[in-house]
Amino acid sequence: MTAVDFDFTNAAGRRLTGVLETGPAPVRAWAVFAHCFTCDKTSLAATRVSRALADHGIGVLRFDFTGLGESQGEFGRGLSGDVQDVVCAARAMEAAGRTPRLLIGHSFGGAAVLAAAGALEAVAAVAVIGTPFDAEHVLAHVGPALEGVAPGRRVPVSIAGREFELGADFVADIRSHNQRDRIAGLKRALLILHSPVDEIVSIDNASGIFQAARHPKSFVSLDDANHLLTRKADADYAAGVIAAWAARYVGDLADQGEVSPPLQGLRVEETGGGKFQVRVTTASGGFLADEPASVGGLGSGPTPYDLLGAGLGACTAMTCRLYADRKGWPLERVVVEVGHVAKTASAPDHFTRYIGFGRGLDDEQQARLLEIADRCPVHRTLTESATVSTETLPERRPDDGPPDSPADHLQRMQDTCNELDRTGAD
Repeated sequence: MTAVDFDFTNAAGRRLTGVLETGPAPVRAWAVFAHCFTCDKTSLAATRVSRALADHGIGVLRFDFTGLGESQGEFGRGLSGDVQDVVCAARAMEAAGRTPRLLIGHSFGGAAVLAAAGALEAVAAVAVIGTPFDAEHVLAHVGPALEGVAPGRRVPVSIAGREFELGADFVADIRSHNQRDRIAGLKRALLILHSPVDEIVSIDNASGIFQAARHPKSFVSLDDANHLLTRKADADYAAGVIAAWAARYVGDLADQGEVSPPLQGLRVEETGGGKFQVRVTTASGGFLADEPASVGGLGSGPTPYDLLGAGLGACTAMTCRLYADRKGWPLERVVVEVGHVAKTASAPDHFTRYIGFGRGLDDEQQARLLEIADRCPVHRTLTESATVSTETLPERRPDDGPPDSPADHLQRMQDTCNELDRTGAD
């Protein structure tokens, strides 16, 4: 899991603070998460849902609305201010090459993303968790304290045990929003997640949103979860549902149509996940390569030197097996462990190889296999001579095909076995 700071400015030029979460899997879509009323980006729901989504391959920006958490500005601008913040967050991600296709909102943050989606053409799907149908729902918690307040004046209001200052302009803004018409005209895929035992925002709100929305729309019950999703299992479940549902609508950044075979022996390309993560594609399949989290990677796959050591170990095991089978020896199983010490000023890179053959071989047979290990093709490539040429990737496959096919490697292993036989029969 990787979390990096992602700050941007709101419509008034104030700095808003955010955290961009990515997981070990390649990022297949980007999203913005809007937290609940008076919460911030560190709330349990915001943190847990974002991280769980990142594990599913959805990179998520969770940020503090204006005047909350670490963000600058004055809290209490009403729903309009939150909507502007969501739009600014999405625009900032787009400018950074991470255009969000999914908006996620929790509680009052859900009202904000429902309102913001219409201003963001790239957004294809919206998911809301425990969200009120009408923005005026929030006034039930703060309205009485604001009755009769003169325009332009702000008074202390206690919300969930915390003190804030709000004014008549806040009430006026909340009442100016027609969420019913906005939801009806959303024109985005909509997922509604709500707990039937939610005591803060009742399940009737989910019914109102669902009835007002047009298809495609979906509703998922969060069973006995509380409003704030304080149980990790509830947040993980919500994230899993959102990820599975969103896959139908937001696409996949890595999906460029049918994957063509590599032009050369293999292809390595960045995934967009983390700082170093790449996807390796060979004729038989693919996998991820990466660096450890300690140096800024995601730790999602072997490092380049792990791959180099794996090549040595794999070739060693294959060549030993080929030779033993030719001799009819009772080789049980080859196990190779490879260690690597990086080059220093006084010594070159050093690979240490430990080989196990199981039971069944006598000392002479084991010694012979150790000898052949030192002659396997990859060992020779590392210890003798190899050259590397670098060119611009061609648009079309060269007519002469890849430089080294699987048949070539097999022939080189067989040549190694033949050479060892010529130098001394067992």
